[in-house]
Amino acid sequence: MSGGRYDAFDLLATLVALARPDGSLVFVNAGFEAMVGQSRRSLVRTSLFDRFSDPAALRETLLAVAHNEIATGRLEAQLRRGGAATSHEDLPVHVIVTQADEQGARSNDAQLVLVEMIEIEQQTRQDREERALDQIQANKELIRNLAHEIKNPLGGIRGAAQLLAMEVGSPDLAEYTEVIVHEADRLQALVDRLLAPHRKPHVVGDINIHEVCERVRSVVLAEHPRGLAIQRDYDVSLPEFRGDREQLIQALMNVVGNAAHALAERIAAGDARIVLRTRVARQVTVGKNRCRLALELHVEDNGPGVPEELRDRIFYPLVSGREGGSGLGLTLAQMFVQQHHGSIDFDSTPGRTVFRIMIPLP
Repeated sequence: MSGGRYDAFDLLATLVALARPDGSLVFVNAGFEAMVGQSRRSLVRTSLFDRFSDPAALRETLLAVAHNEIATGRLEAQLRRGGAATSHEDLPVHVIVTQADEQGARSNDAQLVLVEMIEIEQQTRQDREERALDQIQANKELIRNLAHEIKNPLGGIRGAAQLLAMEVGSPDLAEYTEVIVHEADRLQALVDRLLAPHRKPHVVGDINIHEVCERVRSVVLAEHPRGLAIQRDYDVSLPEFRGDREQLIQALMNVVGNAAHALAERIAAGDARIVLRTRVARQVTVGKNRCRLALELHVEDNGPGVPEELRDRIFYPLVSGREGGSGLGLTLAQMFVQQHHGSIDFDSTPGRTVFRIMIPLP
């Protein structure tokens, strides 16, 4: 059977296979090909069951669906990558088995079964991104309202302190008014940072992500000239895209700056490392939108990792893992990336933390 009638499956991010009840493959989509590392031509007419580490449960479910014992079957399984005889790390997948609608098909194709496989990690990431989008909206409203509530009386406090300073004759009292003015100015700077994403105009132009990476790299290395290596791992085939260059520089600066602060002990020891890695991601979901192509930018460091108690709140405003931190760096980075219809998440273990920025490409 030719694959032309099933070409629409190639547009899906999930892995799709059409099989007969005995497991013989009739069609696999492009996502399945890419994941197992074999061509459609070599996979068709082989057995789907050979692609799984323990196919017993899948075999039973396939037969049950084909014989109308159940309408849909769901199970967790381990998909093998590479050739059947090679040893590769298995991919945990959530498998959904349903009958294929084959009206008008030849009699020997009438019992085709549709097998859809979703990477468990991908599903978890999408759920996390959807929660993050809701949290971003809540953060925006909270920050905007809080900043305005602080800003209004702040000017009055500062002005009153300056008037008071002109009236008092005692140097000690003048020192107190200076403290009030200084602290008012510090709060004003904090409020300005809170409001920056909401009032700064979106200046759109062509962006080369590697120019952004190089700008951030040079600034951070200037701050840490010894003990820190920032390695490049760029995909030079990445196309330019439209966006706000300064916003993306600030977003990446905040992420890389946080990584550098987390590496303080390793910098002192002389073995701190940050890797800037760019890749093209194909047929992915970013936020709630389906993208044919996306930029995938990793910021990886060999620091101690994100503390467990901060992992669920790390993008919240005013949450910081270090003394003296404002807790706004990652919040603003998330807002700037989201304004480019992108997403940011992270994976962290002691010795390896990776922040991943995804931005749709044209």
